[in-house]
Amino acid sequence: MNLHVLPVDGLDPLVRAVRKAKQSVRITIFRCDLREIEKALGDAVARGVAVHALIAQNNRSGEKLLRKLELRLLGAGITVSRTADDLVRYHNKMCIIDERVLFVFGFNLTRLDLSKRRSMGIMTRKRKLVTEALKLFEADATRQPFTSAMPDLVISPINSRARLEKLITRAKVSLSIYDPQAIDAAMLRLLKKKADAGVEVRIIGKAGRLGSALRVAPLPGLRVHIRAILRDDAELFLGSQGLRTIELDRRRELGIILRDRSAIKRFRTVFEEDWATTKAADGDGDEREAA
Repeated sequence: MNLHVLPVDGLDPLVRAVRKAKQSVRITIFRCDLREIEKALGDAVARGVAVHALIAQNNRSGEKLLRKLELRLLGAGITVSRTADDLVRYHNKMCIIDERVLFVFGFNLTRLDLSKRRSMGIMTRKRKLVTEALKLFEADATRQPFTSAMPDLVISPINSRARLEKLITRAKVSLSIYDPQAIDAAMLRLLKKKADAGVEVRIIGKAGRLGSALRVAPLPGLRVHIRAILRDDAELFLGSQGLRTIELDRRRELGIILRDRSAIKRFRTVFEEDWATTKAADGDGDEREAA
C-alpha cells in the first residue's frame, strides 16, 4: 500500500496510474477542475482503454459546472454516469485501474486540494478490497442496491458508523485524528470516554461542543480536508467520511482501514509534524516534563 499526501505529492501517482492503464479505468468524481486528469483519461480512451466516470448528481458548485464536466468527458469518448439522488450526496472518491489497483481519496480533483489543503489517499492492490470497490462502483453506476462483505472498506451509510466506533473503542494508547468538522454526538462522547480512560486523543481540525474537553487544534496554513484516524500506531482509517452525522448516515462516502506499516509510519510522521505547528502542541513539552 502507498500513502498519498497532499499537497506534498501532487497528482503524479494517480496520473501515472491512469497513463499505464491497459484495459479499464473506473473513477468517481465529486469535483474536478484539473485538465491534466481529464487529459489522462481522454488519452487512455485513445489507447483503447475503457474509461467510465461516475459523476456526483450534485455538489455545492452546482449543476452547471457538473454538466460542463460531463460534456467534456463525453467529448473525450469517456462513458459517463451520474449518481442517484436517493442519498443526500455522493461524496466518495475512488479510482480503479485494470481491476487490479484501487485508489481511495479523501480529496477532490481540484486546484484547491492540490495547493491549499491537507488531504490524503491510499493505493492498494489487495484483491478483496479491489473486488469490493468494483462491486460498489457498478452498483452506484447502475443505481442498484449494495451490501458490503468486506469490513476494511468503510462505506457510508452502510457500515461506517459501526466500523469507526469499533476502531475508536479498541484504542488503548492513542488516537491521532484529522477531521474538518467532528460534530457527531455519539462519536464525540466515545472519544471523551477514551480520553477519560487515559487514551491520548488529538484532533487536527475542528470539533463540536461535546468535544470541548478534547485536544483539538486547527492546522495553520492549510485547510484540513482528509478524514483519518490512527489507532495505537497500529490501524489507520482514511477516507471521505469523518465524525459527522450526515457523512456517517446519509451520504455515500468511502474509506479504507489498513494495517500497512510503511503507510502508517508516513501518516504518523505527517501528523506529528502538523501537530507540532498547532497551538495545542505548545504545552506538550511542559506536560511531558511534569509527568
